[in-house]
Amino acid sequence: MGETSTPLLFVDDDDTYRQLMTRELRRLGYQTTPAASVEEARSRLRAEEFDLGVVDLRLPDGEGLDVVRFARERRPQMELVVLTGHGTIDTAIEAMRSGAYDYLRKPCPIEELEVALHKALEHQKLLRHNSILRDGYAAHDAGSGFVGSSEAFRELSALIDRVAQSDSTVLVLGETGVGKDVVARRIHARSKRAAQPLVIVDCAALHEDLLHNDLFGHDKGAYTGATETKHGLFEVADGGTIFLDEVGDVSLATQVKLLRVLESGTFRHVGGTREIKVDVRIIAATNRDLHELMAREYFRRDLFYRLSTIRVEVPPLRERPADIAALVAHVVARLNQRYDRSKRFSAGAVAAMTAYRWPGNVRELLHVVEHGMIVSEGDLVEVRHLPSEVRGSGSSTTNPAVGSMRTLADIERQHIERVVRAVEGNRGRAARILGISERTLYRKLRDYENT
Repeated sequence: MGETSTPLLFVDDDDTYRQLMTRELRRLGYQTTPAASVEEARSRLRAEEFDLGVVDLRLPDGEGLDVVRFARERRPQMELVVLTGHGTIDTAIEAMRSGAYDYLRKPCPIEELEVALHKALEHQKLLRHNSILRDGYAAHDAGSGFVGSSEAFRELSALIDRVAQSDSTVLVLGETGVGKDVVARRIHARSKRAAQPLVIVDCAALHEDLLHNDLFGHDKGAYTGATETKHGLFEVADGGTIFLDEVGDVSLATQVKLLRVLESGTFRHVGGTREIKVDVRIIAATNRDLHELMAREYFRRDLFYRLSTIRVEVPPLRERPADIAALVAHVVARLNQRYDRSKRFSAGAVAAMTAYRWPGNVRELLHVVEHGMIVSEGDLVEVRHLPSEVRGSGSSTTNPAVGSMRTLADIERQHIERVVRAVEGNRGRAARILGISERTLYRKLRDYENT
């Protein structure tokens, strides 16, 4: 599961354990550098670049927290997993507040660490990807608002700024790829809770039992293998904000727990009896039709009304074509900076992108810009360097692509079939990616088979 040449710093003062884990991690493909103390770890971080770090919280010359804080300051993109022994769970929670991605209890089997590192690396890639998306979606000066001049986008920006000042629960709605997570981050960053944690939970990515356990934690002995108390993400987010992405995928059993937190600000660990009180603002998001889910009794009405005290609807990119040129310019500038390039898009390429309908929204635009910058030979990205579906959107009569333009229905069908193939026929997952209900997807696929 490891990735070849991924640089990793392993910090532990137990010589035998450190040597064993260094050897095993190298075997898994990680470029592992060992360190036995806080000072040695700091020295390594000053001299070398690391993508990942594994840090024991008990070190001979200080706390692993010192390493976590130093790494977050020195290498902000680095993801860290902390190792905690008996009696250091609270310190592990503090480490996560300080920027660690996860914590594991010692002794930690290599298989468990491998899974945690893989998740941390995927999280890092997602953050890097989103950082480009955010830079293309918002101006570098947070006070100047999002990039765009369309009326719909100006209204969205003003609404976000007003919503941020309250402490109400927010439901962010919109199609896949419009930037619902960007909206949630902006609300948190402009709120009075900005200095406290923003905890992001991808509800669709976790099995129900894992989601339940991650959100609410468990008591020691709650089930087989629960050898220590585990604090939940609501505790980690205490004082700050928790963002429940894809909340429409949460099971009815977990919905009951969420409703209780919203109503009383309290919950219990799995297997616990003690009431735990937290002060957390909840922002939720979904691309699913919650009204349809409620009609089918898959989503609780009382939870919907609690979550949707304030609703923020993010407009799809096709409804604000006037913003596309500015978005392209921002993404290009960011990628040029990252890869030390000086590329630019031709007027024709921008025109074709402006005419395109963007079923994948801003996320798709990011991929198209990357595609054009990679396949272009020189510094100028032209229409011919764009993906075929975008080239077909050009409106100029002098553009040779005009003759091969397709209907919107054809483009939609191609996109849907491509997504279904990409997820190997998993219609539930395909529907979530496309931002439509499974029933709608099933109907469309059935219609395609009959034509």
